[in-house]
Amino acid sequence: MTTSCSCKTWLKYAALALAALAIIGGMIGYDRGFRQYPQPDWVTASPEMRFKYGSIGAENDAGVPYWIFYVLPRIFPEKLTQDGLVVPGGYASLGVSWEQGQELPIGFTKKTIGFARVANNCAVCHTTSYREKIDSNPVFVVGGSAHTTNVEGFFRYLIDCAKDPRFNADILMAEINRVTHLDWIDQLLYRFLIIPITKKRLLEREAQFAWIYRKDFPEWGRGRDDAMNLTKYFMIKAPMDDTFGPTDMPSVWNLKKYVWEKGHRMNYAGDSNDAYSVIMDSALGVLGAPPANKADFLEQVKWLKDYLSALPPPKYPFPINAARAATGMTVFDANCATCHASEKTGTPLPLADVGTDRGRLDSWNKGAAIKANQVVKDMGLERKGLVEEDLIGYVAPFLDGIWLKAPYLHNGSVPTLRDLLEPAAKRPKLFWRGYDVYDQTKVGFVSDSPEAKRVGTRLDTASKGGSNKGHEFGTSLSASEKDALVEYLKTL
Repeated sequence: MTTSCSCKTWLKYAALALAALAIIGGMIGYDRGFRQYPQPDWVTASPEMRFKYGSIGAENDAGVPYWIFYVLPRIFPEKLTQDGLVVPGGYASLGVSWEQGQELPIGFTKKTIGFARVANNCAVCHTTSYREKIDSNPVFVVGGSAHTTNVEGFFRYLIDCAKDPRFNADILMAEINRVTHLDWIDQLLYRFLIIPITKKRLLEREAQFAWIYRKDFPEWGRGRDDAMNLTKYFMIKAPMDDTFGPTDMPSVWNLKKYVWEKGHRMNYAGDSNDAYSVIMDSALGVLGAPPANKADFLEQVKWLKDYLSALPPPKYPFPINAARAATGMTVFDANCATCHASEKTGTPLPLADVGTDRGRLDSWNKGAAIKANQVVKDMGLERKGLVEEDLIGYVAPFLDGIWLKAPYLHNGSVPTLRDLLEPAAKRPKLFWRGYDVYDQTKVGFVSDSPEAKRVGTRLDTASKGGSNKGHEFGTSLSASEKDALVEYLKTL
């Protein structure tokens, strides 16, 4: 009797102890694996800082654990390549906009969800960097094209690191322990959960990104992506085809100029109805999954739409010859206003009228739009969405802030405005993208100096999707008229 009672008492206490351990373990697991903490106050101190560093929720599914992100360039420096060559400098070698004193580049967010994670927001593709001269500090303009950033290089780098046998707990933990001190709980989590899961998820991306490893496709280069193929392969899980439509990262300031009721369409080929839809779809692309918190996601999309709608285009920061610009305004009104300051502006023009590279058009169609809209609808998200019709050509762009949108044409195949005013046969056939010293004479970025060749990515206009043909408007003007026109365009 006494023995039986003692045994029951022991079992009772053992059960209580196990329950307590389970509760404590669950609390630790939740705290170190799932509890979300707000970003520091400085991130939301101003709308510009929020745009540059604020989380849009991508850390949940697309985030990389902070300490893994931190040590990858220390372990795998040889995988940071550009044009087939190893480029020193860690993540900075990818041309990201990086402000002095900041822990991470613009467009890279840090948020703790159990453990610190790094992800991206819209600023990674929509922040422009320029310098007046080679020894100047860079100026960063939010809402502009990230013309220096090698997005494809970043995608490849994470996958290539995960494919390497050295991406394992022993090697990563040894490097992490050299730069920080994790407590025993995080040591165990990193070693047995975080590192293996991160490797698995990065390797899963390889199939989705298969087309960026194709030898018959050129590299996107700095400042470009293959936007609609990204949508096709990630959102609707379409099988890989042979289309390739690289485009420049677009500027996203002053979005209020797009008025849906006037027939304005968004994106280079007019494949999206309105700014809200574009922002939502782009944000979903960054998240890489349905939003973890739909209400929070929709609030982020609304905030971005309101912020970017009111964001003014940047003023030209260098001297302007007022008399020459006045002459150029007359030239503009006579030769350019029909498309760029009329009811045609912001609407698609037939490809036959413009004559530029058709690769971007071929990478998207009505069927893909219908499927993508259904995917978003199934997430319980509402927007006007992608235009469910086949595309006819490219949108006649608004020219606000045109001075900072180089390189030009939808695929970034012409380095400066002055080059764009030459017949296609006389435009540069080979130049280097992604250098940020500004060319005040030709209006664009320096693209053929020794430093530009060292820093930038090579664009051969004979490559797939890279043709500089078309848009021969204004090419018959005299040299003085062209110079005056370019001077006027600085004022827009």
